[in-house]
Amino acid sequence: NTYKEDFENMIEENGNSSDFSAFTHTNTTSAILITAYSVAFAGGGIGSITMSFVLVKMNTLSVTTTAIINLVIVHSLLLFTVPFRLHYYVKEKWVFKMAFCKVVSAMVHVHMYLTFLFYVITLVIRWLVFFQWKDKVEFYRKLHAIAASAAVWVFVMVFVVPVLCFEYGRSGSYNETICFKFHRELQQGSVKALNYAIIVAVACITCILLGLQIFILVKVSRRLSTSLWSHQEFWAQVKNLIFICVIIICFLPYHLFRAYYIQHMSDFDQLESYNEVFLSLTALSCLDLLFFVLSGS
Repeated sequence: NTYKEDFENMIEENGNSSDFSAFTHTNTTSAILITAYSVAFAGGGIGSITMSFVLVKMNTLSVTTTAIINLVIVHSLLLFTVPFRLHYYVKEKWVFKMAFCKVVSAMVHVHMYLTFLFYVITLVIRWLVFFQWKDKVEFYRKLHAIAASAAVWVFVMVFVVPVLCFEYGRSGSYNETICFKFHRELQQGSVKALNYAIIVAVACITCILLGLQIFILVKVSRRLSTSLWSHQEFWAQVKNLIFICVIIICFLPYHLFRAYYIQHMSDFDQLESYNEVFLSLTALSCLDLLFFVLSGS
């Protein structure tokens, strides 16, 4: 009886840990993940390199230009980690250290929220100019632009990175050959609350951005009714929609699905794969720089 009980306990333990010790993505979800990150890597890499050459030739250092420079940096940081993700999805085995897995996993989230922040800053600055609260918004010295950018990055390094390093993936032990399976963290009440707060904030800010941009487009349309399609101001406002469209297409679906995922994550294993697919959409925001270059923005 003792041996039988031990055997049953061993089977039960293996069953409980199987969710965290096996590559659970199906062939379809793996194909989607590989495709999404490959497109992001190729398009994002070309866009970042091309935009870097464009920025070098620019003489002015507006707040918008500074935000774009920071976008190039944050996209480049994500793109550096993408090959390791692709290697894992293709080989179905993590061959690097677990600490590096946490870095690669966290980088997608850091990239998403920093990109979102720089989009919001860019849009707000352009709207200040539109409403004539400012004739133009520029840094008078390069040092000021560097200081403003450094302030954002210092905030990330001081408040975000330590939390990710010391708290990310601490709920239990993880299989060294399996990566990106840190969803056990979501079982904690504080982590759930933080996720819900972020989801609500992103959704509300997105709605506000879209509403303001539509209001501005309507206002411009009424003012320039006769020469609307040939006026530079109208197309400048249309180009602002690029930022908002990227947020709606790449960031919003992940957050809306995450609200459902947090509630039902224990219902069936495949939900985690769906969450990974929605997360991979956020990496496609790297294509924004390529689109800016091609559209002449």
